[in-house]
Amino acid sequence: MEGYCVKCKAKREMKDAKEVEMKGKGGKPRMAMTGVCPVCGTKMFRIMGAKK
Repeated sequence: MEGYCVKCKAKREMKDAKEVEMKGKGGKPRMAMTGVCPVCGTKMFRIMGAKK
């Protein structure tokens, strides 16, 4: 899964990516991917679409 690293300011492939659930508007859950930047080690985050 590809995400944006704010420290490197580049799109990269996430290392150790896993799917997480977070709170959204109106109490509906939103799906997201979280991982680590392979270059600098900063936490990366990507919000996904609604799960169908």
